[in-house]
Amino acid sequence: MKIRLNGQERLLEQIDSVADLIRSLELAPEQVAVELNNQLIARSQHAAVQLTEGDEVEIVTMVGGG
Repeated sequence: MKIRLNGQERLLEQIDSVADLIRSLELAPEQVAVELNNQLIARSQHAAVQLTEGDEVEIVTMVGGG
């Protein structure tokens, strides 16, 4: 399946949900915000939200500092 991830085309295999995508990118789920087709996805919904061909996904990593 092809999606657009942070502005770049990506070919995904064996990835069904937003949670699968986050895991495949080796990101910490509690440190990212995900937007799917211009809709913010609640962290509690990452496993339930399925990706489909042509989806546009933006993932932003939170960083602390001070």
